[in-house]
Amino acid sequence: MPSDTPTTVLVTGASSGFGALTARALARAGHTVYAGIRQPATRNAPAVAELTRYATDHDVDLRAVELDVTSQDSADAAIARILADRNRLDVIVHNAGHMATGPAEAFTPEQLAQLYDVNVLGTQRVNRAALPHLRAQGDGLLVWIGSSSTRGGCPPFIGPYFAAKAAMDALAVSYAAEVVRFGIDTAIVVPGAFTSGTNHFRHAGAPADPDRATAYDERYGTLLADLDQRLAALIPPDADAAHVADAVVRLVALPAGTRPLRTHIDPSRDGSEVVSAVADRVRAEFFRRAGLDDLLTTGSSL
Repeated sequence: MPSDTPTTVLVTGASSGFGALTARALARAGHTVYAGIRQPATRNAPAVAELTRYATDHDVDLRAVELDVTSQDSADAAIARILADRNRLDVIVHNAGHMATGPAEAFTPEQLAQLYDVNVLGTQRVNRAALPHLRAQGDGLLVWIGSSSTRGGCPPFIGPYFAAKAAMDALAVSYAAEVVRFGIDTAIVVPGAFTSGTNHFRHAGAPADPDRATAYDERYGTLLADLDQRLAALIPPDADAAHVADAVVRLVALPAGTRPLRTHIDPSRDGSEVVSAVADRVRAEFFRRAGLDDLLTTGSSL
């Protein structure tokens, strides 16, 4: 991104949680930020009103843009709106996602497909809308908000969500090598199990098959009922979901070509950072053996 050009950022899933925090933090840092929000005139009208007040009160360039990542037409329209306003787009923050909790068996295949649609296909829709413009510019940054569950402790009864986040991580790693020769950086931010400061657990989906879910109550009922408390007990009292947003701000501020592939923000210390370091080193070594060194990002090896 040229240093003399204001940075334009799109944050998906920005009505609440990490997305809302990230959009506000980037705007405070001086960027022009488009907060992607679905149903801005109806369901999420209060979130849009709050965002507008925040922009006015803090004198920052923070704007809502209608974006439903489950619709290619919506993704195309959001990108077109940003380009019409700004004539460029520098950073995409892939944050939109949805959690579900309960026995994996009790979720229908259609429910898993819906989670995959939001958490994985949503990123693909936005990329297909935005990448032609980033490639033409010859620079840009894709930030993917992942999950430590991809390689960390991975507690039970959040399986469908974890599977979707693992798929998103695999897609992000593949994109990293495929867009780097266009001058586009990739950065994966890996939050741990923040049980406050987001709406992940509060708005989590539930299994559609109650009979299958009930079958687990006798042996796992207590665990199911207090899973969020068990995870919360691992989180230090000073843990703040805003640290994830701060990490994104730091990544955006780094010079192109110097950004690490992964940044872990995990107060629960579930081991994801250790496993990811090994996995990324193995990938880097394989790339070097194949003569693909130039496709590696800064953080691909130790």
